[in-house]
Amino acid sequence: MPSSALEPAPSSSRSSDPSALDPDRPRVERPSAGGVEAHGCWTALAFADQRDWKALASALAQLPADGVAWDLRPIGQLDHIGGQLLWNHWEHRWPAQLELNQQQRAVLDQVAQYTVREPEDPQPTLWDFFLRFANRGPHMLETARRFITLIGQFVLDLGTMLRAPHRAPWRDISGHLYSTGATALPITALVGLLIGIVLAYLTSQQLRQYGGETFIVNILGLSLIRELGPVLAAVLIAGRSGSAMTAQIGVMRVTEELDAMRVMGIPHGFRLVLPRVLALAVAMPLISLWTAAAAMLGGMIAADLSLGISPAYFMQALPRAVPLANIWLALSKSAVFGILIALIACYHGMRVLPNTESLGR
Repeated sequence: MPSSALEPAPSSSRSSDPSALDPDRPRVERPSAGGVEAHGCWTALAFADQRDWKALASALAQLPADGVAWDLRPIGQLDHIGGQLLWNHWEHRWPAQLELNQQQRAVLDQVAQYTVREPEDPQPTLWDFFLRFANRGPHMLETARRFITLIGQFVLDLGTMLRAPHRAPWRDISGHLYSTGATALPITALVGLLIGIVLAYLTSQQLRQYGGETFIVNILGLSLIRELGPVLAAVLIAGRSGSAMTAQIGVMRVTEELDAMRVMGIPHGFRLVLPRVLALAVAMPLISLWTAAAAMLGGMIAADLSLGISPAYFMQALPRAVPLANIWLALSKSAVFGILIALIACYHGMRVLPNTESLGR
């Protein structure tokens, strides 16, 4: 057999290893499970190569910060950049087992001495909240001034309409009455019906334990007619009709219709704000009663099914449980809610900038 056949083939792994080609390349090796050796030059010049830097950062990320014995003696050169990299990996504390020479100790001592931890965010104090409020104070005052101006203009326009009813925008008022009132009846009735059923069912579970089933009429009557009816109607109308008012006026701002009205001498408050506020002030009490009636219907159904209280007894006991004063209070609150919803919607619609981004915001 020829002797050449016994010679081992040349290995290509040695030539493919970058560390064999460049012994100064910064790297870490693990000769044992609990030990790490650092090799190469850990200097700013050696870290100039992005590939070496990424490879070293990836290798350090796979090493634990504690429980490892470090040996820095194989390092050829170590400057403050390399020392800072090691110190950050050690989480700003010395490892339990570390072997190094005097020069490396001096470099790491300087890095440890001049490394400052990032300060933690202090807990906000009452003074901080006051300063934050003070910084936003001018903007809040300006918003309050503009909103009060809008209210004052509405009062003046209302006086103008009362002095000259023939000049009032009755067509606009009737249109907004239909859009904010009549078209909102299905959704308010559905929500009121479901709220009445849920409230009656939950209340009946508790009243049955104490034998007070008949008091469900008092609970449902006062809570739905006096409180929940106006609040539910206001929330639904604010999300449905209030946002629609803001978007409508905002689109008029984007399409420059408001500027055209100002050029033509048509006041914004009289033709845009006044009809919406009056329409919602009239529609909100009616929607509140409609929502409360739907909720009472759901409560009667749930009371009949869960407690056996007939609708005839429910309707007979309801006038005694809910005095007429509660209805007037609910109507007055609903009117105030309607006025505020319309004013706020018109205010934000007027504040829209002539761009689509402001309209969406």
